[in-house]
Amino acid sequence: METEQKKVEAWSPIPGKHYFTIGEMGRLCQIKPHVLRYWESEFSQLKNIKRRGNRRYYTHQQILLVRKIRSLLYEQGYTISGAKVRLSNQQTSKLNSSNVQLSDIRQELEEILLIL
Repeated sequence: METEQKKVEAWSPIPGKHYFTIGEMGRLCQIKPHVLRYWESEFSQLKNIKRRGNRRYYTHQQILLVRKIRSLLYEQGYTISGAKVRLSNQQTSKLNSSNVQLSDIRQELEEILLIL
């Protein structure tokens, strides 16, 4: 775990911009642009925004996603298919945990209504 944190600390901080070019994304995530374009075709979660001249732009969330993908592939040793499964499992668990929280809130609200 410590080595993973050290590698994350080595990453450049993400500037406070809304959109980043493919070159900026490559520098921030320490990958080459052609790798990023390949990952776009493999990972459905990674979508760019195309603007003038068909240029790719990325958001802050997408930078975090690419850093996660890079970590799974290069540092944790996952294959591309394994990383896809891992990312989809993480998204599913986030959805399930939010559903559990909502059901807990609903139950508490119903109990409050009974008291009133």
